[in-house]
Amino acid sequence: MSPVPVARARNTSSATAASADFTVTILHVVAGVLCDDRDRVLIAQRPAGKHMAGKWEFPGGKLHPGEDPRTGLERELREELGIDARVCEPLIRCRHRYPERTVLLDVWRVSHYEGIPVGLEGQALRWLEQAQLVDADILPADRPILAALQLPPFYVISPVLDSAHDFVTGMPTDESLVQLRQPQLHQDELRRFVESVAALTTMDRVIINGAPQTTIELARDVGAAGVHLPSRYLDAPVPSHADLLIGASCHDSEELERAVAIGADFAVLGPVQSTPSHADAVPLGWTRFAALADQANLPVYALGGVVRTDIQRATKAGAQGVAGISAFWPT
Repeated sequence: MSPVPVARARNTSSATAASADFTVTILHVVAGVLCDDRDRVLIAQRPAGKHMAGKWEFPGGKLHPGEDPRTGLERELREELGIDARVCEPLIRCRHRYPERTVLLDVWRVSHYEGIPVGLEGQALRWLEQAQLVDADILPADRPILAALQLPPFYVISPVLDSAHDFVTGMPTDESLVQLRQPQLHQDELRRFVESVAALTTMDRVIINGAPQTTIELARDVGAAGVHLPSRYLDAPVPSHADLLIGASCHDSEELERAVAIGADFAVLGPVQSTPSHADAVPLGWTRFAALADQANLPVYALGGVVRTDIQRATKAGAQGVAGISAFWPT
């Protein structure tokens, strides 16, 4: 499965869901993302008589009291699909508040399983391409999963550069997302720089950093993957952007909630550790990062004092992946 975004999954969870009142009863659910040999993803339809019947979801179900999520996932997939999950890894953890309940959803990527999935509980099953998932009638609680599926583990941020040629030659050759960040440029200068980049390379992995009112139009004009909003723009009106990925820079729980509220698809959160570029900032540390990422209803990249080899530590802390400038961009 290619990690490069091929469709723009909108995060429809509300800010209220991200800051759910945990005095209410929370329904803890596990779900698995399975692929077939054609790289299609399996979804199941909720049968008649169930809450939100007719909508589609990733297969799984409620945990038993005292059951850990991995064990519960394996049990649910045996009961619902008749398969044995062999290799699983956490993908994303998210919360969603419905009018009548709050759901805490542990989602796992199931990379190896034995057996052929069958709807043993009468549920219809569909195998869809990733690009088709965004148009499926997916449960609201499952929507953040779509972005998590499509985003790669590395988010590379460009340093200040002298030319479009420098940007193109410095882009990583893997499938990382690449943020074009040139804060020294004014609006017209940024447009000329981006257009020069677009004349030299395809833009389907490029995220343009800047104000939403200008960068969203620019991203469409050059065929970029999306835009990235600095934290100071998280209260600004965001034009329609259903065709683009939206990233956001966040430093605390309030900014993460604002990112969700504007419909961001992902966030970078930091600094996780001390970094020379933000010497005055107090680092979150991995424990605090993990707590904030656990409450965020969107994929989160760890930023600040991290390197590519921190990817396993970051994912264990609930991150989508790692992001950075100096440790990621060729010197």
